[in-house]
Amino acid sequence: MSRAPILDPRAVPVTQVDSELPPVAGDRLTATALRQRFARPPTWQPELAGDGGRFSEREPAAAAVLLPLVERADGLHLLLTRRTEHLRNHAGQISLPGGKTEASDPDASATALRETEEEIGLARRHIEVLGSLPIYTTVTSFLVTPVVALVQTGFELRLDHGEVDEAFEVPLQFLMTPAHHRHHHFEFAGGQRQFLSMPWSGLAGERDDFIWGATAAILRNFYRFLSA
Repeated sequence: MSRAPILDPRAVPVTQVDSELPPVAGDRLTATALRQRFARPPTWQPELAGDGGRFSEREPAAAAVLLPLVERADGLHLLLTRRTEHLRNHAGQISLPGGKTEASDPDASATALRETEEEIGLARRHIEVLGSLPIYTTVTSFLVTPVVALVQTGFELRLDHGEVDEAFEVPLQFLMTPAHHRHHHFEFAGGQRQFLSMPWSGLAGERDDFIWGATAAILRNFYRFLSA
C-alpha cells in the first residue's frame, strides 16, 4: 500500500476554497442547454484524471456511474446516494449510483443504467442519457466513466439497502459553484494526499453531507466541462 488511507476526511485541513472561480451560469444548467452542450461539446480538458495512486495491486477494471439530473420546478438536482456502513469499500460515503462493468454490458451507459436500477430502483424509462465525461481512475483500480443523464419526475425509488442507505438530491447550481469547492491536503511519511470536498447542509441546514473523493472530483470535471 503506497498511500495513507483517509479514515476521517472531515478532519483533513482545508487549504483552499475556490471562491475566485465563477459559478456556471444558470442558463447553462437547463435541460435544453445540457442537450445542446453534449450534442456540440466544447474543447476542454478534465481537471482531475484520478485519485493519484492505487491501494490495490489488481488489474484495473472498467466501471461507470450515473450523474442523474432530476428536472425539478426550481431547476436541475443531482440524485446522490449514501452507501451503507457495512460495505467493504467506501462505506457510508456519498456516491453516484454505479458500479463495475459486466460482460453483458455493451457500453458504459448500459453499465450506469443497470447499476442505477439495481441500487436505487430508478427505472430506465425516466432516464435520458446525454453523454459521458472522461474516465476517472480511482484508488481501488476502477476506470470509471461518468454518464450524464436527465431524469423526468414521477419516478419511484426502491433502494437496495444492502448497498444504499439513502438517496437524496442536491441542486446542481450549488455543486457548480466553486465557492462550495474545498481543497484538502495532508502529508504522511514523506508523501502527501489531497482531495476535493463539497459539503452540503441542505436548503435549510437540515443535512450534513460530506461529498468528497471521486464523487467530488467527477463533479469538478463536470464543472470544467460546463464552464468551457
